[in-house]
Amino acid sequence: MRLTTFTDYGLRVLIHVASAPDGRATIAQVASAYGISENHVVKVAHRLGQVGALVNTRGRGGGLRLASDAAQMKLGPIVRLLERTDGLAECFENDKAGCVIAHDCGLRHVLVEAAGAFYETLDRYTLADLVRRREPLVVALHARKAA
Repeated sequence: MRLTTFTDYGLRVLIHVASAPDGRATIAQVASAYGISENHVVKVAHRLGQVGALVNTRGRGGGLRLASDAAQMKLGPIVRLLERTDGLAECFENDKAGCVIAHDCGLRHVLVEAAGAFYETLDRYTLADLVRRREPLVVALHARKAA
């Protein structure tokens, strides 16, 4: 299974904010640290705010911060909310007209099981697990800020 770029960026934004020395970051800081466009970060941060993972504050002293403790933020639910997809293949779509064997094929069941295993693994981990080795992350993501 491959995550969408949107979900990848979402996880990166969360890692950046969770590893920030002062617990917050700006769109510009995240974009600069990862070399991605600010427009992409804005869209991702907005969605993370909608799903309750980030608190986004405008203006002076504003920025992005985690909506709850990183140890409470399970990865599975976050990825499910960011992926916005119900299926891994065409046969998962409501209109199955594109696949002539959709009703008789065993692939759908196998893919449902595989996706379940994928999310079960993510459900065992939290954002805190991703930033456990904080010092190297601070150097890699926040050194420019300190410099």
